[in-house]
Amino acid sequence: MRPVSVWQWSPWGLLLCLLCSSCLGSPSPSTDPEKRAGSQGLRFRLAGFPRKPYEGRVEIQRAGEWGTICDDDFTLQAAHVLCRELGFTEATGWTHSAKYGPGTGRIWLDNLSCSGTEQSVTECASRGWGNSDCTHDEDAGVICKDQRLPGFSDSNVIEVEHHLQVEEVRIRPAVGWGRRPLPVTEGLVEVRLPDGWSQVCDKGWSAHNSHVVCGMLGFPSEKRVNAAFYRKLRKRAAKVSARHPKSLGRPITKLKVKPKPRVGRGPTKRLLAQRQQHSFGLHGVACVGTEAHLSLCSLEFYRANDTARCPGGGPAVVSCVPGPLYAASSGQKKQQQSKPQGEARVRLKGGAHPGEGRVEVLKASTWGTVCDRKWDLHAASVVCRELGFGSAREALSGARMGQGMGAIHLSEVRCSGQELSLWKCPHKNITAEDCSHSQDAGVRCNLPYTGAETRIRLSGGRSQHEGRVEVQIGGPGPLRWGLICGDDWGTLEAMVACRQLGLGYANHGLQETWYWDSGNITEVVMSGVRCTGTELSLDQCAHHGTHTTCKRTGTRFTAGVICSETASDLLLHSALVQETAYIEDRPLHMLYCAAEENCLASSARSANWPYGHRRLLRFSSQIHNLGRADFRPKAGRHSWVWHECHGHYHSMDIFTHYDILTPNGTKVAEGHKASFCLEDTECQEDVSKRYECANFGEQGITVGCWDLYRHDIDCQWIDITDVKPGNYILQVVINPNFEVAESDFTNNAMKCNCKYDGHRIWVHNCHIGDAFSEEANRRFERYPGQTSNQII
Repeated sequence: MRPVSVWQWSPWGLLLCLLCSSCLGSPSPSTDPEKRAGSQGLRFRLAGFPRKPYEGRVEIQRAGEWGTICDDDFTLQAAHVLCRELGFTEATGWTHSAKYGPGTGRIWLDNLSCSGTEQSVTECASRGWGNSDCTHDEDAGVICKDQRLPGFSDSNVIEVEHHLQVEEVRIRPAVGWGRRPLPVTEGLVEVRLPDGWSQVCDKGWSAHNSHVVCGMLGFPSEKRVNAAFYRKLRKRAAKVSARHPKSLGRPITKLKVKPKPRVGRGPTKRLLAQRQQHSFGLHGVACVGTEAHLSLCSLEFYRANDTARCPGGGPAVVSCVPGPLYAASSGQKKQQQSKPQGEARVRLKGGAHPGEGRVEVLKASTWGTVCDRKWDLHAASVVCRELGFGSAREALSGARMGQGMGAIHLSEVRCSGQELSLWKCPHKNITAEDCSHSQDAGVRCNLPYTGAETRIRLSGGRSQHEGRVEVQIGGPGPLRWGLICGDDWGTLEAMVACRQLGLGYANHGLQETWYWDSGNITEVVMSGVRCTGTELSLDQCAHHGTHTTCKRTGTRFTAGVICSETASDLLLHSALVQETAYIEDRPLHMLYCAAEENCLASSARSANWPYGHRRLLRFSSQIHNLGRADFRPKAGRHSWVWHECHGHYHSMDIFTHYDILTPNGTKVAEGHKASFCLEDTECQEDVSKRYECANFGEQGITVGCWDLYRHDIDCQWIDITDVKPGNYILQVVINPNFEVAESDFTNNAMKCNCKYDGHRIWVHNCHIGDAFSEEANRRFERYPGQTSNQII
């Protein structure tokens, strides 16, 4: 029977298998006691400097002591084995002579010889543990492929001593009516063991156990179960089974059991309890409540010859509380909305899927990142639950979700796992010298199963990541598949579609898909789709409903997407704008090309050319790509437009908008900048330039690089000739029309306060749109302005 509400935990099976000696080597137990003892007590880590998260000096902990490996006879095959021990898929290289610096302590292995197929380093030949004639100047290092084994967590060693493992956990509903909404939040706990699904005995079952199970299934917390109702249900089922033993296994259609009244329950219930003997495989579960997986709790497995299983008990039942994004019923939503909630003090940025991203925290009304030092699953789980998700699947280090910009607020966060907020955990307030954004911490959280991905699919594409979008709609009548009208379909709508498909971001949202065959699906069932880009599925976006209206009919004008697991993320260096802003009175005879490219105010058309001048507010723009994919123009070189006046091509007609706004948001002056040249002006230390405009070269901005538009080039201004003296807001928006997909559009706008006295201008308080708290942004918008040029 296919589970209705499950969170597949097969990656954990691999993770636990990697860390448990009973799974290493051949399936049969090893008869070598030394090898078994050694493989059980090992931990692995990468160390040294400078390095990336997937490379470094290999260190092994044995008998509680960390040590290194000598590079004598070290090969790529040994690196393969060690990279798998570290949670990576394979090695791409190895280093010798302490490239990442000399280690300390013991040198555990020397003359290590592996074939590359071993499941553990203990299967490789060597001189023996601790037997070495090397010094730490010969420490070996590895360079692993930046691809994790499914479910593996950075720097989080999970010790499991059980020979049997809980591979997956699910909730099977015990009661239901009609088509049960997803996610299912209450039911019997079932675990998948090597021989199949089994139930858990509820004797000694605690709220801590429920907390762990709910966290695994994507829920932040649990609530008390109506135990009396389930006891009556079990007694009723047992009586019916005793009277009709031949009907075991067939469903009971109706059981007249009166559950404890609860808000939101209907008067009639359909009970789906199965008349079958319970199949118990697990008992004695005792969790602390901070575990990330049920296998980390103290528990016992029933043996095959156990005849009496769970005497006097029954199957364990849990009732989970969904987070705000996944509240299944209106009653739950109302209950959650009725609770007073302040502004969140933690958020995720840069993730391709819900529940993952770079961790950012709010301090002194400003958002900043968290350093990954001592970052582990306990801290990651606190973040996940605080945001309304389950426990953490993975604690990410090394800016795996992209680098942040600005402050780094926390370092060495040490959580027990019981805290309600990351700010309740002991931590260190750091200085700029302690950490860099290359060490930004991230998380991947467990999410509840909603089935949203089953209501959408792609067809006709060259790969599973592209194609014409088809959605499933219901009623009246059976469910059916149909197409989406391509009118007004854009990047934001495509982002939601790719998110619902579980395919990450959208590279392109296509309004015409004539080159993709739609097969036998020709009906348009959805039109007028308008999304904000944050929705989890297309049915949460505004659309026309059951009455579809399409300006252009036919399957060739239906919506399509091209999805990607990575995307760029552009961010303006706000401090540079503030530092470089000034006023220039530029003669009209020097502005003919700027007028041709529409870089002047409309009143310039009636000016007395070539006499007179225009007053321009100039500033520099330094645009960083902090995402995980290069920023490339939507149009290829064959469609770039040549501008004879300036002698260059435009790859994007509008790359940035520049506006002067009144404090109430009214626009009084505007400018824009075409992307005549997207290139890597400068890059971070370990990043090489890839794009330059010379000789009709490829345009773009590489990850870790920035493009600088200096204040002294044409159109890098706002024409303020007609602006009266006063207090205003300077606003710069990158990629304003969402022509190119990014992982985050909320940080594309920058705002500054400015005072103009008719002769000079003072620009201050420049910041990225999402860099401040909500209260700080409200203060900014209500800012009355300066009465003098004394800026405090």
